[in-house]
Amino acid sequence: MSDLLWQKPGVQVDAGLQAFLAGEDVLLDREFFVYDIAASAAHAEGLQRIGILAAAELEDIQRELATLADDFRSGAFVLDARFEDGHSAIEARLTERLGDVGRKIHTGRSRNDQVLVATRLWLKEKLDRLAALSRAIAKVALDRAEAEQKLPMPGYTHLQRAVVSSAGMWWAGWAEAFIDDAVRALDTRVLVDCNPLGTAAGYGVNLPLDREHTSRALGFARLQVSPVYAQLSRGKFELAALEALGSATLDLRRVAWDLSLFTSAEFGFVALPAQYTTGSSIMPNKRNPDVIELMRATHASVAAARTEIEQLLSLPSGYHRDLQASKSAIVRGFGCGLAALALLPDLIANLEWRPERMRAAIDAGMYATDVAVESAIAGVPFREAYRAAAADAESVGQGRTPEGSLAARTSPGAAADLRLHELRQRWDALG
Repeated sequence: MSDLLWQKPGVQVDAGLQAFLAGEDVLLDREFFVYDIAASAAHAEGLQRIGILAAAELEDIQRELATLADDFRSGAFVLDARFEDGHSAIEARLTERLGDVGRKIHTGRSRNDQVLVATRLWLKEKLDRLAALSRAIAKVALDRAEAEQKLPMPGYTHLQRAVVSSAGMWWAGWAEAFIDDAVRALDTRVLVDCNPLGTAAGYGVNLPLDREHTSRALGFARLQVSPVYAQLSRGKFELAALEALGSATLDLRRVAWDLSLFTSAEFGFVALPAQYTTGSSIMPNKRNPDVIELMRATHASVAAARTEIEQLLSLPSGYHRDLQASKSAIVRGFGCGLAALALLPDLIANLEWRPERMRAAIDAGMYATDVAVESAIAGVPFREAYRAAAADAESVGQGRTPEGSLAARTSPGAAADLRLHELRQRWDALG
């Protein structure tokens, strides 16, 4: 490792302490490296605009930064223990190639400024991905709701058979859930879409930095004006992004729970494509739904990342080294969450219902609510109608069919009035 920027003359850096200070930075920064390079290029443009760099120096720096990005993507350059972190690697590479011109890249910046803008760009891209996946999942659910809206299945409350439901109602619920998840991801993207570049360590610098230019160059919607708030927002914005991700992984967990139950021999409502199951290592008769079980587990990683960042934020204002730990949390949370969500569209598109098993699970008592409501419509006070239906639960289903029960469920959003066109309009508005 080259001399550290902050190293004082005559002071020997203890290797053990430095290893503790660096932690996983150089590994984690592989995730953010191309964004740091892009931000460095924009910063160099800003320095040229205020006379710190000559036009030829800017051209040299931009060329070398582009080459570094290409080398990193191809594997020709590896971000490893030779460097303290990604930021020092960029400066070291520019210095190696350009000498003193390369050393100018850090003018008006701090390492904190660098990680702020790199992670901010990264979060925007991850939230775009979250919105796209949520939209894709909602599309499959909407299409299947339309195709299967009259397919009867049992509806459960408290894990007990309750009323007649339909595959259409089940799918419509997930369609609306993931539409909301997409909306939340996009709304959170609006929150984080502001440029912290040029705020240094939280107090600005004595240079007239062209922060409006770097905002445009990096595609930010607005400037994060206050350097103090740039520090206050670190962790806060990451937490908001993980909360948006958590909305989707919570829904993923509950979809997975339903499918875990529905694929069991006791229910037998759903057959999964073979590639989503694995064989038992000891029981030859079994195929295990490992994919949906690991989907169930995914939210735990997202929730853990949220908790980790939330605990970091018990700090006064200003920059603190503690905040470096927020990088590992978002990398882990988004890495697990987006990978699991990416598997869901094909899974739900290809699962198959077993209609005969679903129909067989609809027993006479599941029509009791229909009978009670019909009596109330006829003028019987609902409490009396309820008691009468409960007392005769075993016979209330005589002459009734699942299709008739579904056709009578006319409240908005229920089986006979799914309002799928309204959900489709909301889905279309996502763009």
